[in-house]
Amino acid sequence: MSASPTDYYVMIFRAVCYALKAEKIPHKLIPVPRQISSDCGICLRFEKQYRGPIEANLCNKVEFEKIHLMKNSMNDFPQKSHASEQHFS
Repeated sequence: MSASPTDYYVMIFRAVCYALKAEKIPHKLIPVPRQISSDCGICLRFEKQYRGPIEANLCNKVEFEKIHLMKNSMNDFPQKSHASEQHFS
């Protein structure tokens, strides 16, 4: 499966402690997307060109479950519903 320029990867970790070790890599830790089930609530998001270097850098340092290819589209994000918005004064 090839990735388009707007697609990205997320690395799912076996435990939060591994995700925190991976935080030293200059990429972004994000909440695990809803479409993915994981024991860990955070994952490492990175662009496709960095997959090889990231895997090499983390090899034998952290345990991860899987690397998922995510489609970067507006459908990935929840839409605001104006009817359910609450305003606090």
